[in-house]
Amino acid sequence: MTHKEKALDYFSRRFHCSQAVLAAFADECGLEEEQALKLGSCFGSGMRKGEVCGAVTGALMVLGMIYGQYDSNDAKSRELANKVNDEMMNRFKEKNKSYLCNDLLGCDISTQKGRQYAIDNKLFTEFCPKMVESAIETVEEIIRSTEQK
Repeated sequence: MTHKEKALDYFSRRFHCSQAVLAAFADECGLEEEQALKLGSCFGSGMRKGEVCGAVTGALMVLGMIYGQYDSNDAKSRELANKVNDEMMNRFKEKNKSYLCNDLLGCDISTQKGRQYAIDNKLFTEFCPKMVESAIETVEEIIRSTEQK
């Protein structure tokens, strides 16, 4: 199963976008499925406030697990983590016009009215999977380009 297939399967089982993206890469991140799902659980719907899209947040967690700094004396790993973070944010925005959940959905999901609008217009079930796909594709592009260097 591809990362995209895994992520869409998680999302179809009603996990948040952030959980779906992170869990799809659990093996590469050295995480158990349960750990990945728990770690990503508070980041869906832009942390439930319509901020940075949960799919993007999940993708940043993946990139952090693969390229992140863990030694305070290792400036090179910090530079790489910053680089892949910026690439993720910039590429996702380039593809989707924003990385902010409320902008992507066209409503303020931090309000009941906004959440209801998203439900009524099937944004969570029809639009959000596209953002999950986009985040997965972008992470894979970044990993490929980073490994080639």
